[in-house]
Amino acid sequence: MKYWLEKIEGGITAVPGVEAAGVHCGLKKNWEKDLSLLYCPKPAIAAGVFTSNRFKAPPLKVTENHIENPMRAIVINSGNANACTGLRGEKDALATAGEVAAQLGLTKEEVLVASTGVIGSFLPLEKIFSGIQKAVETISQQGGNDAAQAIMTTDTVSKQVAYRFQIEGGGSFIIGGMAKGSGMICPDMATMLSFLATDARIEKASLQKALQECVKHSFNAITVDGDTSTNDMVLLFSTDSGGLDITEESMLWEPFKEALMQVCRELAYMIVADGEGTTKVLRLTLKGALDYDTGRKLAYSVLNSPLVKTAFFGEDANWGRIITALGYSGVDFDPEKVDIFLGHVQVAAKGEAVTFDESEAKAALMKAEVPIEIDMHMGMEEFTFWGSDLSHEYISINGAYRS
Repeated sequence: MKYWLEKIEGGITAVPGVEAAGVHCGLKKNWEKDLSLLYCPKPAIAAGVFTSNRFKAPPLKVTENHIENPMRAIVINSGNANACTGLRGEKDALATAGEVAAQLGLTKEEVLVASTGVIGSFLPLEKIFSGIQKAVETISQQGGNDAAQAIMTTDTVSKQVAYRFQIEGGGSFIIGGMAKGSGMICPDMATMLSFLATDARIEKASLQKALQECVKHSFNAITVDGDTSTNDMVLLFSTDSGGLDITEESMLWEPFKEALMQVCRELAYMIVADGEGTTKVLRLTLKGALDYDTGRKLAYSVLNSPLVKTAFFGEDANWGRIITALGYSGVDFDPEKVDIFLGHVQVAAKGEAVTFDESEAKAALMKAEVPIEIDMHMGMEEFTFWGSDLSHEYISINGAYRS
């Protein structure tokens, strides 16, 4: 079977059977869009992965309860996380779903809800309801860009991507999506949100399985600051609108996951590249790991270290900080087997210093994407994780987040 992936325009609304809108309802200043609505004219099946943070925001709880039903709409507001708001927050999230349902002629159980923004404030429902009405009036197959803009918080760019999977001789499906995230990024799910859609026909259990596998090596392989949000979620839904049939037993199962992984990884990378105050993306290849969990623990110990992150910001090949972060990761390994490379320059061998050209190492650190390779020599597994440096701007943004 010969097939290929083709990148296409349109983001999530490139998928047949998805309409969208993004409007301003008054949660953000300067008339920035702050309410997004996704709508499926016919019922869709949905899968989701959610934050492991013990403080789960009410919208996330509502979505966890509703996702077992056929899905018709997703409403997302930015500027207010509706998190740590207790019973009122849950009532407000349900009321939001109910208003969407009333406007579109649905039941509230067919509506999923997400919020992002400041924690600890109640939703101004009058503004939310007004925004829902505006969104319903403007929803269309051309609304994907507006919807992607409306879920942004400290993001500087909207994040969306779509691919068409094509079989030679006929047959195709599309996967498209949008995401937001810039700070409070260290997802552990499966503040960061992503919404994905496909027109492929696929059973719910298989959709969930594919999503979990792809999230593991995309959204759960990134970090900006080590903070896992109360509102993190990734949703994937199938509109069943003319795409190929996908089953786990068919030849299309692996290609479907490949296409989904491509979309997830691109969106995840966009989040890191747009991290608050980010000047460099750190691409860490962790070789010789025993398994994914130990590899992720080692990688995150390095990528979340303030000393490591500031060294990369300052373009200082201070590999000792990497060694130190590995050492306190909690993983049991042999320190005398660890090799470290910055770009193609080896800076440590068997856990010890080696002579290297500082100018060559500096050249690697000056790139917008800095390649780091760590070989633990523990096992045969290899994984890639992405992080960011830590600049003065990150402090400026988060020192005044609520104002």
